[in-house]
Amino acid sequence: MSERWKFQIRMGGMWGIFMTVFMTWYETKEHPLTEQLSSAQLYIRMVAFLAVGIFGLGYYGWKNRKSEVGK
Repeated sequence: MSERWKFQIRMGGMWGIFMTVFMTWYETKEHPLTEQLSSAQLYIRMVAFLAVGIFGLGYYGWKNRKSEVGK
């Protein structure tokens, strides 16, 4: 696996997991944790956050990292 993909998965994966945990914690005021864990909405949201993190933020971070190294 290339360094780019390792970086993107590491950076975007951490962001996706953080956002999922934070949003789940924030919504415990309205819905109990057990209700959230049993709903498909949580897992759809997790996949969406991971995809945006890996492909969006990870790519953007890689490009910024490469442009800074070239300076």
